[in-house]
Amino acid sequence: MDWANKVVLVTGASSGIGRGLAVELARRGARVGLLARRTELLTMIVEEIKAGGGHALALACDVTDAGAVRDAADQLSAGFGPIDVLIANAGVASTTHGTELIAEEIAGLINVNVVGVINSVTAVVGGMTERGRGQLVAISSLAAYRGLPKSAAYCSSKAAVSAFFESLRLDLEPKGIAVTIIHPGFIKTPLTAGRKADMPYLMELDEAVEKIVGAIEKRKKSYAFPWQLATIVRAGMVMPIFMYDWISRRNSFRE
Repeated sequence: MDWANKVVLVTGASSGIGRGLAVELARRGARVGLLARRTELLTMIVEEIKAGGGHALALACDVTDAGAVRDAADQLSAGFGPIDVLIANAGVASTTHGTELIAEEIAGLINVNVVGVINSVTAVVGGMTERGRGQLVAISSLAAYRGLPKSAAYCSSKAAVSAFFESLRLDLEPKGIAVTIIHPGFIKTPLTAGRKADMPYLMELDEAVEKIVGAIEKRKKSYAFPWQLATIVRAGMVMPIFMYDWISRRNSFRE
């Protein structure tokens, strides 16, 4: 893919994977819209991109506000042109034991991780459909494949995102719109900083960004990495339930 002058909307762009993707794609020539809540951080990233000769626009809003996300997408289109690629990355994590669940906290996480993705897609998919081209990218997680200890809210949110995008792929590919689901493992970002649990095959952010960009360029339908952890997770999908439960209870990575 030639990123020159491609217009890309990245949600959750103020830190972590979103920031890394926005900076890298701008470096490759894309015109990038950075969407997140923290105006000051977005402004700093935009200045960094512009200092390197790139083009970027700060779009400060909350992904849970559908109207605000639509307005941000319209602002990006007005400034740079029709949106070619959406990277729905905004998300939050949670590690809560099943005996300590708080309904309001779970609802908040689902609102960001699932409803926020839906708001982002609906803000751009109409224009892509009219033009008969575009690409929708979801940053899901290997946690989407099966439930993990202390992760009922997080795993269910990522499973919902993956299923949502899989359904979109079936509907939209015949219309010329590519749909890509990214399932990362553990990556060094603010979401993983300070975690006490072991994080097998923990990956540097730069390496992860390179892999994600490669999958987007190849218009992969689904991409899971690192391969070592993805293989283990896929094996868990076909294990008998009693075996999966026994192994999972003894190897909690979600502390």
